[in-house]
Amino acid sequence: MPFKPVDKQPDHVGIEHAVGDRWRHERTFERLREQNEGNQRWSFFDGPITANNPMGVHHAWGRTLKDIWQRYHGLLGHDQRYQNGFDCQGLWVEVEVEKALGLNSKREIEEYGLDKFARACRDRVAKYAGVQTEQSRRLGQWMDWDNSYFTMTDTNISYIWGFLKECNARGWLYRGHRSMPWCPRCGTSLSQHELMDSYNDITHPSLYVRFPIKGREREYLIVWTTTPWTLPANVAAAVHPDEDYVRVETLSGTAIVAKARLEHVPLKGKVLGTVKGADLVGARYDGPFDDLEAQKDVEHRVVAWDDVSMEEGTGIVHIAPGCGAEDFELSKREGLPALIPIDEAGAFYKQYGWLHGRHTGEVAHQIIEQLGERGRLLEAGELTHRYPVCWRCGTELVYRLVDEWFISSDGVRQPMIDTARTVHWQPPQYGKRMEDWLRNMGDWCISRKRYWGLPLPFYFCDSGHMTIVGSKDDLLARALRGTEHLEELHRPWIDEIVITCDECGEEAVRVKDVGDCWLDAGIVPFSTLGYKNPQWIDHGYSTGSGENLSRADLPNHEHWEKWFPADWISESREQIRLWFYSMLFMSVVLEGRAPYERVLTYERVTDETGRPMHKSWGNAIWFDDAVESIGADVMRWLYAAQVPSQNLGFGYGPANEVKRRLLTLWNTYSFFVIYANIDGFTPRFETLSAGPRATNARPLDRWILARTQHVIGACGAALDDFDSPRFVRLVETYWEDLSNWYVRLSRSRFWKSEDDADKKVAYETLWYCLVQATRLIAPVMPFLADEMWSNLVAGVCEDAPASIHLAGYPMVDDALADDALLDEMEAVRAVVELGRAARDNANLKVRQPLRAVIVATEDDTRRRQLAMHLDLIREELNVKDVVLATSAEDFAQTEVMPNFRLLGQKYRKDVGRIQQLLKDGAFERADGEVKVGNWVLTADEVEVRTRAREGFAVVDGGGFAVALDTEITPELALEGRARDLIREIQDMRKQGGLEMTDRIRILYPEQHAATFDAHGERIKVETLALSAEQGENLAIERI
Repeated sequence: MPFKPVDKQPDHVGIEHAVGDRWRHERTFERLREQNEGNQRWSFFDGPITANNPMGVHHAWGRTLKDIWQRYHGLLGHDQRYQNGFDCQGLWVEVEVEKALGLNSKREIEEYGLDKFARACRDRVAKYAGVQTEQSRRLGQWMDWDNSYFTMTDTNISYIWGFLKECNARGWLYRGHRSMPWCPRCGTSLSQHELMDSYNDITHPSLYVRFPIKGREREYLIVWTTTPWTLPANVAAAVHPDEDYVRVETLSGTAIVAKARLEHVPLKGKVLGTVKGADLVGARYDGPFDDLEAQKDVEHRVVAWDDVSMEEGTGIVHIAPGCGAEDFELSKREGLPALIPIDEAGAFYKQYGWLHGRHTGEVAHQIIEQLGERGRLLEAGELTHRYPVCWRCGTELVYRLVDEWFISSDGVRQPMIDTARTVHWQPPQYGKRMEDWLRNMGDWCISRKRYWGLPLPFYFCDSGHMTIVGSKDDLLARALRGTEHLEELHRPWIDEIVITCDECGEEAVRVKDVGDCWLDAGIVPFSTLGYKNPQWIDHGYSTGSGENLSRADLPNHEHWEKWFPADWISESREQIRLWFYSMLFMSVVLEGRAPYERVLTYERVTDETGRPMHKSWGNAIWFDDAVESIGADVMRWLYAAQVPSQNLGFGYGPANEVKRRLLTLWNTYSFFVIYANIDGFTPRFETLSAGPRATNARPLDRWILARTQHVIGACGAALDDFDSPRFVRLVETYWEDLSNWYVRLSRSRFWKSEDDADKKVAYETLWYCLVQATRLIAPVMPFLADEMWSNLVAGVCEDAPASIHLAGYPMVDDALADDALLDEMEAVRAVVELGRAARDNANLKVRQPLRAVIVATEDDTRRRQLAMHLDLIREELNVKDVVLATSAEDFAQTEVMPNFRLLGQKYRKDVGRIQQLLKDGAFERADGEVKVGNWVLTADEVEVRTRAREGFAVVDGGGFAVALDTEITPELALEGRARDLIREIQDMRKQGGLEMTDRIRILYPEQHAATFDAHGERIKVETLALSAEQGENLAIERI
């Protein structure tokens, strides 16, 4: 028995564990790298996964896509780096460590100790880097796991310092005083690119508030706000200078609102008159809380602002420069004071009296109550709207006026746009999205008021001079003291270092800020490849907090020149404004070119109904559960099949559908193994390279070999285009062709008892096709492919590579390609499909033989093609004869019906005449058009119907009309009953659990005697029976 018996269904999980163990034991991945070393390089940069929690099924989509193309290029023989990356710093890690330690604020972190907190962050990264590594291996991802990069290493940090020093040298680095989005829980500002997808539907108070105008009796400005906490910091009210504003007489006085907003504002009264917004500018008013100490020197006034919207509110905007970015920009232009009402935890300062110590989210009710008591509240309601939240902890954001560090975008914007246009974006609309982002991006806020992150290398002396350190070596060379305790380039150890000021020679200390985590990942194309490093340093990347977590070297600049830029990268869509952006920014600054040539972007993973996955909703599926239930290969096929520009609905339902489709291949594989073992067929490995070359091959054999070459070429092209959905469609269609056309039409060749040359050709052909199909799917379903290779090839062919992943990707064998034969078979299959449709229309089951099928086509080439395959058509349609004709007149009548909607527009008064001629049959058809009288009608202007004549069933399409002779003679009826019996007996075998190797005895009742007398031998052959005898009931017995 040359082949290992195959289960009826694949045990994906069991196969994957066994194959994974074999890979480790046989060092398969290492052997592949050794095999490809020194060949043409293919460069890929891995976007670092955050080592903070176990991997999710959404991570698995991206990691699958990465592995597919690394495996594919490995099979093509390309040399690769296979370096995985872990993102290690920032709020991702800090917030989770806070939870684990039971800490709830920055004050508690500092009381706990920054040194212990930093070590806890490092330990969490180390823990989950290990977890994610094992999960990725379980998924089947091949990486040089001992060579992973960690963005928290001193080496990575040192490279970022060099980048920041370069930005400063170009005059792009500055410290700005701005109103920034701020997370009061995390106590830090956030950058523009962190806000894009961080919005939730939140219900806030909706307040209409009166601002009394000074010097005017009972006259008010009406403003609207959904952030009551900002009212104590109000300094101005803005109007649009060109808009009309109305004065409305109400019971409580005269109210002023924009005319365009009047019907939306809760005011009842008479309109007294209209003024331009410009006429209101300069008016003084009483603020809502002038009694607060913070407000004592503020003179509230009306200012002009072209950005005042008429789409919401009252057309008069309450301005609090310390609480909003736009407000702050307006304040600089108008010379308005900027009050800062809250501290970094979102609590009001002492100068805000009765609000002191209370947080922004707690004060709405009290403020509303105070406004009511003071007669300032017109109406209070609620509004649910999209509002920004912290991307990490989910806390509602506020705006605070703070000092932050920025890199100006103006000098690099156009070069980045020009560079991004050189990149091949896939899908292409994401290139447009990147360009839109670059055109509209603000200056990059690179500082955070946190702890576990890149320490910004900005040092100041008492004279205010700034020195920027450009590397770790630079830091140590400048240091006056503090280096003796420098464990790594992180707080608190780096905070102890004092250096010499470049300008005056005095002592300088570092600012306490840490950097945006996207600096960490953006520098990867430089830090991991040894950019401008003169000498290769073994394990030189794994420094500082990354020591002992990886064996990654720090290569030299020559290595960088070899591997930069990446041929291809892939991450989810949000990375356009995150990793793709930061890499592009840093690369354009340092090198003036893109760090990647091609980008594949994909959308999000939802549950199978399209809802986001949430633990609280009960629809979340954990990776570990999925992979041990569904299997990694099935998950990978599901991911590969998904169109990347659409969300992927992940779940057990879609996974079961993949398993169902996969059974087509598996059943073909099982069929081959069973019969090859029965007949002792042993393949030769050289057949894969030389190809089956039997001179006695049937047309069907030559067709499936040609079809195999076609799918090999098409699949290679799809993978070259990074189009996995197209690849999946091609492969699944091929499985159907192999199983439901070639194998189904060749079954009798495997079943027959004679061991003749024809059977050998069938075995050799099917083996070749199965192996090539297995090689095709190796990048996507690596476990199953290697299991099938082990059984079909490595286990029986002495010269074969032990693993399919060492065997290369299949290439087209031109000697077996035959486009003409493929075209012929396409015509045959089209006719068979039409014939089956005709059977369905006539309610004639396929098992009932018919006397003849008539195929009519005006195409001489098609008739010649069909004439070469009459036996195949005869067998597939279960007819005794196939007749080819040029016209369908003998068995069908053609009717042409006018499309009145189109003809009426075009021919108007002639439509009636055209209709009559068509009804009389006075028309000619040619080249898809209909000539009737003096008119030539196009295909969309008519509907052509084919009506069968009596005794026929007809269906037409694709240039063919196929008619079945529906008369069933007694002989045909008897043969039909024989086929029904064959099907019934085969079902009995299946229900009895019989294998294909089992032989049976048939017992049949008297009512079937005539059928067995006429067709008994055929029934026995097709049911694997050795005898058939009359009995009481239809039954089978195993012999």
